[in-house]
Amino acid sequence: MSSRLQAEVWTEEIICPICLDFFTDPVSLGCGHNFCRSCVTRSWEKQDKNCCTVCQETFPEKNLRASWALASLAEKARKLNLNPTQSAVKSQCEKHREQLKLFCESDKKLLCVVCSHGKEHRCHSFLPIEEAVQFYKVGIHLKREYIYYSYPGEPRFCVGVTAGV
Repeated sequence: MSSRLQAEVWTEEIICPICLDFFTDPVSLGCGHNFCRSCVTRSWEKQDKNCCTVCQETFPEKNLRASWALASLAEKARKLNLNPTQSAVKSQCEKHREQLKLFCESDKKLLCVVCSHGKEHRCHSFLPIEEAVQFYKVGIHLKREYIYYSYPGEPRFCVGVTAGV
């Protein structure tokens, strides 16, 4: 396994599922999921009960355990200038060998410009990848409900959903 691929794999483990950035003061809940202390605290302030945003397990008390190992890994990732939003993202279209620059909102996939002009995506809407990351990141913060999409061989991304969908 290449060193870049190894870095991408372990980098995924040090990203907060709420803010989608490297952990800052990471804490672990009783269910085993990890978050930035400030992210989980803000999330719980807006809820009637303290529950994990990943598995929905409820906790009667705000028992947050510091995770020094994750803090150390997150700090190392920052020093290596790894980008959390691009850590799991392959950069080239396998079909056209072009750089992936667009996010297809209809298919929830990253595409190169050539793919975006093909029949398969003719009537679809697209966003530049950076804009899609910010758009969906905002959706996650506003809704506090989200879906992780991950397909074999495809990058992981997170999409906000509205209640009642």
